[in-house]
Amino acid sequence: MASYHFTWDLDANGYVRQGLANTGPWKIYARCIATSFLFLVGISLVLAHGRGIRWRSFWIREAQVAAGALAVTVATFFLMPGGFIFFGILHQIALASLIGLLFLRLPPLLTLGAGIGAIALPFLVQTTLTEPKWLAWIGLAARAPVSNDYVPIFPWTGIVLLGIATGRLLDRFGAWRRLASLNEPLRRFRPFAALGRHSLLFYLIHQPLLFGLVAGAAYVFPPDRTVAFTADCLTECRADEAICRQACACVGDRLKAEQLLAALMERRLSGAQTERLDGIVRECRLPLATP
Repeated sequence: MASYHFTWDLDANGYVRQGLANTGPWKIYARCIATSFLFLVGISLVLAHGRGIRWRSFWIREAQVAAGALAVTVATFFLMPGGFIFFGILHQIALASLIGLLFLRLPPLLTLGAGIGAIALPFLVQTTLTEPKWLAWIGLAARAPVSNDYVPIFPWTGIVLLGIATGRLLDRFGAWRRLASLNEPLRRFRPFAALGRHSLLFYLIHQPLLFGLVAGAAYVFPPDRTVAFTADCLTECRADEAICRQACACVGDRLKAEQLLAALMERRLSGAQTERLDGIVRECRLPLATP
């Protein structure tokens, strides 16, 4: 998780190709991290409440996660208004934990089927009715909203249900006792257990700290945004390589001269600046298109 967030911070501050953290292998890596988080939420619900719901401890944990989710929403609303987090991983954990309680006593195979159904649903049903942010948390929108962390009910709650089903099956076949025998051989890793016991605190602290360090480094040692822009431009360009290089160099130089490059790379162009960007692209493309 921290390694992905560090890469995201490098991306946001212009040290790597723009969009690197949200495409290709890094996007898959992020999805794997989220999947493991939510699967373990389901496992944890079984371990903590499988023999009976301990309401006091449940509501204390639920309040902590919900407060963390609210803090993330408020902070990102002011710091990243264009992509603020209105339903991210913490919001998902808070709501999925409540939903998961309904499945703790159901047959594991029924829970397994519900989990698979929840995962499959958004691939089968999509509607524009849930595209507004106040409904986008459902996860059935035809077009995903812009957000720096978007983990809606469908399909992601299905992962929690799979975790619950797995936990119940492990309990039924006595697998937890066999797994407990690994505690002694794994004793050398015990210092890492502290991170697990305080995972919410680690989650809330590590990203602001990493982002602050990278942003501070970018202030002292600014990245060469022209290099990053050119790499992005060449990746998107579909013309002949020589033409692409000339066009991208032209656009990059013009943006830098008009002091628009930083705003573009930081995704904070105003409407007027976006129009000017389109004009620069047309102006740089026109000479190359003329025989």
